[in-house]
Amino acid sequence: MSEETPRVEREGMRKGIYILPNLFTAGSLFAGFYCMVSTVNGDFRTAALWILASSIFDGLDGKVARLTGTSSKFGVEFDSLADVVSFGAAPGLLMYCWALRPFGRLGWLAGFLFLACAALRLARFNVQVDTVESKRFVGLPTPAAASMVSATVLFFYHMGWPASYNKLLILVLIYFLALLMVSNVRYNSFKDPSLIKRQPFAFLVLAVLLLIVIAAEPVTMLFTIFTCYILSGPVGFVLTYPRRRRLERAMHRAHEGMKRQQ
Repeated sequence: MSEETPRVEREGMRKGIYILPNLFTAGSLFAGFYCMVSTVNGDFRTAALWILASSIFDGLDGKVARLTGTSSKFGVEFDSLADVVSFGAAPGLLMYCWALRPFGRLGWLAGFLFLACAALRLARFNVQVDTVESKRFVGLPTPAAASMVSATVLFFYHMGWPASYNKLLILVLIYFLALLMVSNVRYNSFKDPSLIKRQPFAFLVLAVLLLIVIAAEPVTMLFTIFTCYILSGPVGFVLTYPRRRRLERAMHRAHEGMKRQQ
């Protein structure tokens, strides 16, 4: 059995790989690498923009693979490795060089924790992908965490604030994002099929108004949108806690009842 599986995988590789979705993944990896190059060169605003570009490529590769029927195990593994670079190493390095260097050891440990939690989040996602409902992510998605880092840098530049304006808040943000990635807090994946079905006309009007607001203040709205998404997980976790407790107690009583019957 152990000899047959590698042979099947090798034969699959000889047949070739799907180019289109993996090109998008390579684009995401390139954007993450160039983010680090810009960070080392001290161009933090450009680095932040490349993280957003990487997020766009990352969103496209999966959709292209599903729409064209070109999903593969190779693509899944390549995507995860690219995400570790683009949404773990790149934003961690960006935050350290931009704002966390004055904290010394506490600063670079924050950057490393962000990278480690991103890698753990991706590994857990790959293991649980077939057992967790598709409408919800368990833990903050790594692209969202990295995009929040990017939005924070761009927002500070937009407001004319230096990185030293509130270094402690930035340090807390990095630790907060890192822990959310490996938490059991659930986030909306926006993969609900009902979202693309017929909706009331008012939804279209609201969507157009939202686009106008985003076009008027793109940096501020980007920061606001990602902040709301980041906070939606903890807020939802707190609000649904009483219901979860009642469900757990009901399951416990049912389990005890089955034990007594046995």
